[in-house]
Amino acid sequence: MLNNKISRRRFFKKSLCLSAIPLAFSSISSFSADGEAIKGSSFFSVSSTPGVPDLARITDLLKQKNPLIWVFTGDSITHGAKHTQGYRSYPEIFGERIRWEMGRVRDIVINTGISGNTTQTILNDFDWRIRQFKPNVVSLMIGTNDCSKKDISLDVFEHNLDSLLTMIMDLNSIPIFHTPNIIIKEKAPERARLSEYVSVMQSLAGRKEVILVDNYTYWQNAIQSQGETAIFKKWLNDQLHPNGAGHSEIARLMFKELSIFDPKAATCGGGYYEGEH
Repeated sequence: MLNNKISRRRFFKKSLCLSAIPLAFSSISSFSADGEAIKGSSFFSVSSTPGVPDLARITDLLKQKNPLIWVFTGDSITHGAKHTQGYRSYPEIFGERIRWEMGRVRDIVINTGISGNTTQTILNDFDWRIRQFKPNVVSLMIGTNDCSKKDISLDVFEHNLDSLLTMIMDLNSIPIFHTPNIIIKEKAPERARLSEYVSVMQSLAGRKEVILVDNYTYWQNAIQSQGETAIFKKWLNDQLHPNGAGHSEIARLMFKELSIFDPKAATCGGGYYEGEH
């Protein structure tokens, strides 16, 4: 009988403790990079103001102390699988720029790119890859695999891109589109129509006023000025995938599009040396 009374008493005490947990969490404040408390919810959402361009919204967010969540997704290029030669992929370079050089140490940069993926696989896996993180900004580079799939025509690709865009915006997140880099078509004939898929992304981004990091056009211009052989040797590791230098070019173009490029910063190509040499 005594043991039963003790058990009931312990149960009552535990119930009181558990009931207090939501109150405790509701009183927790988030903190800025300098340790200053931020009032309100510990999650910070992006407010969508009609008529305000997405670039201006990102610029405004970067001026505030609230930490941001950036999600990068795509295929093997975003994944940074294998071909970076041990160097950082462009999402990792972005993280260094934002979290260290720009001092936003509490920002979170998440990479959910997966080798071999298409717009369809990302749509099918949207909850896991994007939604669960409640991102402020979602960066998408895709198309290099889509163009090789018989079941992903140009119309299907456009529909998938538009669906992804709608789903991202429904999260109150700011979308960023990246066109893929140029490939060596002669060594990847199954992807010979990549430029047509790039055109679909460019056109959709223009119509929907989405921030576009146009790597394809940037690489085209570089080839015109430096030649195919030089660019392919410097920026590609095989017929499709950028090497470490290629990823740096992708990251720097993104910095320029977001107006956060600084030629003196190491991630932007500036020299950095510490100590004696």
